[in-house]
Amino acid sequence: MTFQLLGLSLLLGLALSVPLALMRVSRNKWLAWPVWLYTYVFRGTPMLVQLFIFYYGLSQFDAVRDSWAWEYLQEAYVCAILAFTLNTAAYTTEIIAGQIRNTHYGEIEAAKAVGMSRWLMMRRIVIPSALRRALPAYSNEVIMMLHGTSIAGLVTLADLTGVARRLYADSYQPFEPFLMAGALYLTFTFLFVWLFKRLEGRYLAYLAPRKH
Repeated sequence: MTFQLLGLSLLLGLALSVPLALMRVSRNKWLAWPVWLYTYVFRGTPMLVQLFIFYYGLSQFDAVRDSWAWEYLQEAYVCAILAFTLNTAAYTTEIIAGQIRNTHYGEIEAAKAVGMSRWLMMRRIVIPSALRRALPAYSNEVIMMLHGTSIAGLVTLADLTGVARRLYADSYQPFEPFLMAGALYLTFTFLFVWLFKRLEGRYLAYLAPRKH
């Protein structure tokens, strides 16, 4: 359950963050400002509050309960995916937008020199370059999301922490289940750090100082 929540929210959040990042760096304020407001709200409020709003708060509105979406929004799993996706998308949008702004002017000039349109330049040069340079910051976001999934148990989902809490309730022994959960989170964190170091070594090798 923990990996399902993490994998789906990261996948959907990354897919959502790329177009949002392009809107965020747009000179058109009608595109940039709504994205800024969205990232500001989701980065400025705790993910636990966001999860509770989706799981408990939406049911207070008749329009939601009477809509086709209620079939899905009454499920804790869907609410958790929705909250986690929008949260990680907000952080990832700012990460990618920052790297788009930091694209080296030489790459832009080279693309213009060969006659690339703005969209073609974004698709072939700017976005791939920004995604590669965003790897170190994005690795931190992945780890934070891994730890953030631990709140899913508060809305009845049997994630890693939720199972540990149930074992504690059944056995009244807090140390064994929570220490094991902590050890598993630590192991998963180590694996993600190792994986992203490998990815950085491959895709960011061109940024490493040259040896003479």
